[in-house]
Amino acid sequence: MTPDLDPEGHGIRPAEVTDAVALAALHLDVWDEAYADLMPRSALDARRATPVEERVANWRARIGQTPTWVAEDADGLIGFLSAGPGRDGSGTLEVMALYVRARVYGRGVGHALMRRGIGDHSAYLWVLDGNTRAIAFYERQGFHFDGQTQVDDGDLERRMVR
Repeated sequence: MTPDLDPEGHGIRPAEVTDAVALAALHLDVWDEAYADLMPRSALDARRATPVEERVANWRARIGQTPTWVAEDADGLIGFLSAGPGRDGSGTLEVMALYVRARVYGRGVGHALMRRGIGDHSAYLWVLDGNTRAIAFYERQGFHFDGQTQVDDGDLERRMVR
């Protein structure tokens, strides 16, 4: 399949099982970049302690169960979005993960992933409280807080809906 392109020409395409190794590495890197000032370094380091084989197996299973889109450039994968039926059982679409490498922040990659992965559909997502960059991005995509919160691994998350 020929990938769609974001405004700067990065390819956006459905993830394939063969992407699992690259996604496992990308997921660690983008968490480090996104949460360096929001989480203790020990929490980020603990994620890297999970064996590579386990992270890759988790990605292989995820690709088979949850629609996932990847963004890539000449250097490899630069972002991903996973979205599907909400885990809350409501039937509403949930954006389960959206991350891009810091080097492409502000270049339209996240927007292109959202456009390809969920289009203009109603959806919800959870964002880490205090993650002002992500909150501003989601607000530009039409999301707003609905007042619901949850604690995940000790971190407060706030729900946004569109």
